Amino acid sequence: MPFSNLQLSPFLLEAITESGYSNPTPIQEKVIPLVLKGCDMMAQAQTGSGKTASFVLPLIESILKNKAKGKAKIKALVLTPTRELTLQVAQTFKMFTQDVKVVSIIGGESIGEQLLEIQKGCDVVVATSGRLLDVLSKKQMNLSFLDFFVLDEADKMLNQGFSEELDSILEQIPSKRQNLMFSATYPPKIVTIAQKISKNAVKVNIEDETPTVENITQRVIEVNKANRSALLRKIIKEQQLKSVLVFMSTKRASENIAQKFRNHGFKAYSFHGDLEQEERNLTLRDFKNADIEILFATDIAARGLHIEDIACVVNFDLPRSASDYIHRIGRTGRSGKKGLAISFIDYDDFEHFKLIEKRCEVKLQREQIEGFELQGSAPAKKKGSAPVKGKRKSKKDKLREKQAK
Repeated sequence: MPFSNLQLSPFLLEAITESGYSNPTPIQEKVIPLVLKGCDMMAQAQTGSGKTASFVLPLIESILKNKAKGKAKIKALVLTPTRELTLQVAQTFKMFTQDVKVVSIIGGESIGEQLLEIQKGCDVVVATSGRLLDVLSKKQMNLSFLDFFVLDEADKMLNQGFSEELDSILEQIPSKRQNLMFSATYPPKIVTIAQKISKNAVKVNIEDETPTVENITQRVIEVNKANRSALLRKIIKEQQLKSVLVFMSTKRASENIAQKFRNHGFKAYSFHGDLEQEERNLTLRDFKNADIEILFATDIAARGLHIEDIACVVNFDLPRSASDYIHRIGRTGRSGKKGLAISFIDYDDFEHFKLIEKRCEVKLQREQIEGFELQGSAPAKKKGSAPVKGKRKSKKDKLREKQAK
């Protein structure tokens, strides 16, 4: 089905063509007409499936059709889990039209400047929840004209305190509105949160969509931690990889290894939550423009970032969950292109990677590279000591203490 069958205006169809889009993805094909009909949505699709455009396009259509003269009023509020995704969603709006005024609200930037932009008039606010609440506390933002409330990458918002933040936000926006929720997964906690937002959302689950990971060659290499850095340099040089995203477990580790790679002549930088927002923006821009060859990042780069032509994703350290594994490797092989994903594992990772394989429904052949073979032996499994009665409080004791409080 072409975009012309989705009830979009000629000017928007022209903008879609100029942006390089040809046909809608399955999520766009199903969601766009339902949003235009006014339905609340609870959409689920894999990373890289085109979820952002599936709400951005109908929102632009609706806002411009009903745009009144005079100062723009906020018609749509989009919440995202990270600063980078906030900026990326805002950029998607701007990519399709300049006639919709969009303001991004994120931490790490001047709240005064953000308030000034809002007061000038805007149609769409894209925000992280914490900074949005800071802005709302200033009482200088009018959400009474809001028509659309969007929750993007909902499953990533399971951090402690988000439910309370959401309650505060919902109290300050009109009860009569259209609610749109998008996520790669809907664990029970997110389902509970979704029910706070809408009781009658239409569910769309793209099950038959070809998984993004099918375009990705996945390799698993057994190597000791001490040899991973040298092996990565060897792989990058031999395969002449020019755009590599490497996931590390900690901020410090990403800083340290980036410095080591720079010492070896690579254009390598780190990307993590401790960087100032301006530095984060510049680093991503340079990586997109190929001025940075290797980006060592924590999991803040695993969701939402759309960077074309990442040649390879490397799990230098394994992610904690199977869903994060899929999101990580989904940074490559986007828009139907081929990608490469490499995971380093050693004896300590064997069981965890088996669990990742099971939950992702894949079975991958282990490799060893000559000169970097896995050394040592698997540690003996330790049997847990039997619990000692009386050392821990019973459930009844805990309940009594809670009641007493």
